Amino acid sequence: MSILEGKKAPTFSAIDQDGEKIKLADFKGKKLALYFYPKDNTSTCTVQACNLRDGYKMLEKQGIAVVGVSPDDEKSHLKFIAKHELPFRIIADTDKKLVEKFGVWGEKQLYGNKYMGVFRTTFLIDENGVVVKIISKPKVKEHAAEIAAGFGL
Repeated sequence: MSILEGKKAPTFSAIDQDGEKIKLADFKGKKLALYFYPKDNTSTCTVQACNLRDGYKMLEKQGIAVVGVSPDDEKSHLKFIAKHELPFRIIADTDKKLVEKFGVWGEKQLYGNKYMGVFRTTFLIDENGVVVKIISKPKVKEHAAEIAAGFGL
């Protein structure tokens, strides 16, 4: 599936770090930054999550909800959230349905080795469920500001 700016975001229903169901429909009437990242507690993913934590109040004041997604399980997410005091929910996409649905799962290469993984990507979804911006390869040290700018704020 190819997701395009200006088109409706794919609907989803998944489980967060607490085992609670989370759906796209939960965010009707709100702006949503749905950010996909490869792995909890890795250096770049931690920098990104902490930047979003630090900018969370600013995003919240602008009516933007933040939800993370990675293939790690709930237990891993709970540790990641506790260790870094993250104020947002993280979806445990252990079956990789969401990363595949959003087209951010595929072959990657590191030091000449090929492997399957998540392409770091953020989808900005407006109050009507429309993808207004796709941020491929976000700047992890300034991602909160990048999100606000992506919504034109």
